[in-house]
Amino acid sequence: MRGLQQIGSDAADAFGRADLNYRINYDLTHIRSVTEHSVRDLFAKYGDILWESGRHKYNVTSFVGEIDEILLGRKFSAFAQETLDGILGTLRERGNSNATINRKMAALSKLLRKAHKMGDVHSLPEFRRQKERAGRIRFLEPYEEQILFSAIGKRCADSQRLALFLVDTGCRLGEALGLIWNDVSADRVSFWLTKSGRSRTIPLTMRAKGAIDRTVGGKGPFKMLSGVEFRGVWNEAKQEVGLGQDLQVVPHILRHTCASRLVQGGVDIRRVQMWLGHQTLQMTMRYAHLATNDLDPCVGVLERACG
Repeated sequence: MRGLQQIGSDAADAFGRADLNYRINYDLTHIRSVTEHSVRDLFAKYGDILWESGRHKYNVTSFVGEIDEILLGRKFSAFAQETLDGILGTLRERGNSNATINRKMAALSKLLRKAHKMGDVHSLPEFRRQKERAGRIRFLEPYEEQILFSAIGKRCADSQRLALFLVDTGCRLGEALGLIWNDVSADRVSFWLTKSGRSRTIPLTMRAKGAIDRTVGGKGPFKMLSGVEFRGVWNEAKQEVGLGQDLQVVPHILRHTCASRLVQGGVDIRRVQMWLGHQTLQMTMRYAHLATNDLDPCVGVLERACG
């Protein structure tokens, strides 16, 4: 009986060793099978999957190209922490702000995580978000809007309609250009093609309703325009009215202007978040300082307590 038990025990040990050797060899083979890629290679492989065509993808393409240039096109199968730290250091030396670095690192992180999931990279560094300084948000004053939109209208009536729609809805340029007629009702508009991937529906002001010309035909209210065409008209108009040197006067300023007017008008920050379609309240809190009257009731409370 003991002999049979010993034989069984030996067989089990042999099987366990064989299984262990198999798993070790499999793991080693799997690791060795990872092909080395450059950052540019990975973007060519996964860029179209991770980012939709548009201005954001255009920016990401630029970010990836710069990072690949910093790495001198080096190929890798593992992305070391030292490599990431070297990229951060170089970006700082080039004068990039923490906010800009965060945008570039977000693109790199997204790309590497996809490559890791697909087995192209077998180790990843730790990405840490850099602390961003809260900057002043530029928005258009009413007189600036009036002269700028007038100059736009002289060049292109459709671009003027789009500018009016953008400032009164606060939507992104790409969201407006992506609208089709089914997205627009008599008094509301629904945005489906959004940066966050979350749809939202907002009511329209009288001016925004007027900016939607149903006689233009086509697939949507602004389908006759492209982002490049609108920006071209915008840049010519802002040059004409004396805003050419203001680097913050870009089409996105219309979104800031809408948000600022909502907050200054007493709309609570949660509703502003919903209106703009921000994923987090933190993004909307950039405008909270504009609610200058929110703290006025505190004075009365303190004065009564002292009286």
